[in-house]
Amino acid sequence: MKKIGSMLIGAHRALKLSKYVAAGAAAFAFGHGAFAAEAKIPVVAAENFYGDVVQQLGGDRVDVTSILSNPDQDPHLFEASPKTARALQHASLVVYNGADYDPWMAKLLAASKGTQRTTIVAADLTGKKSGDNPHLWYDPATMPKVARAVSEALIAADPAHKSAYDANLAKFLDSLKPIDAKIAELHGRYAGVPVTATEPVFGYMSDAVGLTMRNQRFQLAAMNDTEASAADIAAFERDLRDKRVRVLIYNSQATEALTQRMLKLAQQSQVPTLSVTETQPAGKTYQTWMLSQLDALGTALAAGDAKAAASGTKGKTQ
Repeated sequence: MKKIGSMLIGAHRALKLSKYVAAGAAAFAFGHGAFAAEAKIPVVAAENFYGDVVQQLGGDRVDVTSILSNPDQDPHLFEASPKTARALQHASLVVYNGADYDPWMAKLLAASKGTQRTTIVAADLTGKKSGDNPHLWYDPATMPKVARAVSEALIAADPAHKSAYDANLAKFLDSLKPIDAKIAELHGRYAGVPVTATEPVFGYMSDAVGLTMRNQRFQLAAMNDTEASAADIAAFERDLRDKRVRVLIYNSQATEALTQRMLKLAQQSQVPTLSVTETQPAGKTYQTWMLSQLDALGTALAAGDAKAAASGTKGKTQ
């Protein structure tokens, strides 16, 4: 995956928008405990899956704005706007990914220091930093931590409704159990099965399932927006041609020429493919999104095993 904006691009965008933030700096600010009985807590989430979690936890007590929300758009091409700056200016709670996935958030927040707000960064909660795989929402351990932090922030802002927030948190955590069960089921059937990917978007989830991920240098090059070496490209192609992998995982929101080349080769070699996205699709919750992709993974792995057995390549992964 290309990082969503390099540090230089993020700095350019932040400078470009700083005038909008400064202009509205004194316009509107919510502090903890400042909410009237009927007021909603204004929340901004950089990514819509975090926004969805906040909505589930806050219910009708929150007004959530999600910045990255279009699953049909390449999130790498996102451009922060004056509207983004204004939404952040008004927010009492901000949630974003961190680990250099959304560096424009930290820059915009730094440019609007006049407001009182709570900021939750998923990377800080999970101990991840710049250079780590930033697709933290695919790690099953991430959302429970984010949810607990969000719930604490909502209670601090609106203590009168603590019982409702506590109930919503318990319900949310319980709703993650089918995801854990599906991961355990797939792990029991497919742990150690070799797969590959064009980008490390699904990396944490494939690790949780216990899959053996190949061509990681190729994926790191894609994540860091550098050219993959000729040797790494050749190794990737050989894995597909020789059916050394059961599934090819790709990010359907960022299908560049090299990705298209690998997809075509996988099709020619009859290696099943799995499309994953970085942005939560419309009409889905975080939970149904994760489960649908895990179901699709199970289908692809089963097909890959069947094709490998039929071609006599089952077990030949070296």
